Amino acid sequence: MEMNLDTFDFIVIALYFVGIIVYGISQSKRANSEEYFLGGRSLTWPVVGISLFAANISSSTLIGLAGSAYILDMTVYNYEWYAVLVLVFFAIFFLPFYLKSGVYTMPEFLEKRYDQRSRYYFSFITVVGNVLIDTAASLYVGTIVLGLIFPSLPPWLVIVLLAFSAAAYTIPGGLNSVVKTEVIQAVVLIFGSCILTYYGLSEVGGWSGMIDQLNELNAAGEIDKNATEALSIVRDNNGPWWKATEGGPIVPWWGLLTGVPLLGFYFWANNQFMVQRVLSSKNLNHGRWGALFAGLLKLPVVLIMVIPGTIAYLLYRNETFNYAVPTSGANPDGICENLLFCTDFTYPTMVFDLLPTGLLGLVIAGLLAAMMSSISATFNSASTLITMDFVNKLRPNMTSKQLVRSGQISTLVLVILASLWAPMIGKYGDLFKYLQDILGYIAPPVVSAFLLGLFWKRANSTGSIVSLLFGMLMAAIWVIGIVSEVDHWFFQMHFLLRTTVLFFLCLIVHIIVSMSTAAPSEEKLKGMIWTPKLIKEETAELADLPWYLNYRYLSIILLIITTFVVGYFW
Repeated sequence: MEMNLDTFDFIVIALYFVGIIVYGISQSKRANSEEYFLGGRSLTWPVVGISLFAANISSSTLIGLAGSAYILDMTVYNYEWYAVLVLVFFAIFFLPFYLKSGVYTMPEFLEKRYDQRSRYYFSFITVVGNVLIDTAASLYVGTIVLGLIFPSLPPWLVIVLLAFSAAAYTIPGGLNSVVKTEVIQAVVLIFGSCILTYYGLSEVGGWSGMIDQLNELNAAGEIDKNATEALSIVRDNNGPWWKATEGGPIVPWWGLLTGVPLLGFYFWANNQFMVQRVLSSKNLNHGRWGALFAGLLKLPVVLIMVIPGTIAYLLYRNETFNYAVPTSGANPDGICENLLFCTDFTYPTMVFDLLPTGLLGLVIAGLLAAMMSSISATFNSASTLITMDFVNKLRPNMTSKQLVRSGQISTLVLVILASLWAPMIGKYGDLFKYLQDILGYIAPPVVSAFLLGLFWKRANSTGSIVSLLFGMLMAAIWVIGIVSEVDHWFFQMHFLLRTTVLFFLCLIVHIIVSMSTAAPSEEKLKGMIWTPKLIKEETAELADLPWYLNYRYLSIILLIITTFVVGYFW
């Protein structure tokens, strides 16, 4: 299969890159630290919502969704629609406290509720996570896409070029440049995904043709599931329900009640990478509307980003490829001949094979746009954390311009670190599994601290830091045991179950330590604890709004739409 671009495609890609960098710089707001790190807290709900969606549907997510669906595992869509539930919960309970507190960062909020120890821990973990998960994964995807276009370029050079392209407007422009470019990139990404799905369905005879082919393969014994089962997002695990088994679904049905909510809550409600966009909204209503809009945008993902992976299986299951990949157990020679063993190449393969000249260049630009969107977002959020949670604490007398300069230098350092780590991801095997595994270690202790902090006034600072450190210790034990291939059930748990176990262990430690030490002062708790009376106060505030501006009615409508979509693929 030829992986070549025509001159016109190259022109489209080049014009896009130059245009997005120039536009990003032109939208910069950096007169002071609030404008640089939070866009002056002036973003309206469409920008907030689209920015959230674009930052979430990064190139790594796009590649991972299609790759998982290639092995006829549609359960990855559960991460997408579940975002609606998490965002509704976030809009009701957490967002009002975040905005009223006036914080720049999520670790700063933990300090207000607990103390500096929790703030420093969470800030450090978040920066590490941004580098290991979001930025490095996006750079890794860039090596796949551009490696197909320019096979003679060494991966390290591709990574450096991509990282510094994203940094070109992130460093001078700050958050406003990031979110404004994300709006454009989201539009291009959605358009490109729709076009690819259209061409893919055309190749297999439309939706009915796809279903017929899946049933025929099932009848012939080539696959072990019919069309209904192959397109279902609810599946049981192979073998013992609790165990990570070869060929089992990424998200077993019980994961919807355990690990998925925890990972989703961390990603949407605690992660600086995402929450920073909502913190930049002009007021609470715009923040809530933006969060709900992002949830709405997540629903069509099943059609334009997951289904293409299933189509790819029908098209390429018998195709032979010659992809250069990192050496692994499935590809000991570093050459992948079947997409089953290099599923990360599924989406790029479809793009190069199905799209005509011009559209090919635009969709490649969209794919790279998603990557740049994620990279620039994580650069900005991580530099915010470093500047506001470390630099500003160590040197409290710095001027606003000096803080901005510190953020720019921090971004440059992060570019280098992420570029060094990105090549390591390919050795892991499967990108989506890598992303969820790492997140499964980071999220549970943090989610425990946030939930107890908001809903239980007895939770204190000592309980918080002890539970956070305990969570880090347990994660280290798991990693060492898994890497060492220890033959014990404790190290063979499905990652979603492991996430849940770690959460409850941290929850118990936090409760025990808090009950064994002094209660926090009333001054510390002021304005930081949710109580039922807040619902009554909010009802009065919303009374004068028409129904279509009342986030409660909008939330109900969104949940109804989600029920219909999920019901179809159940």
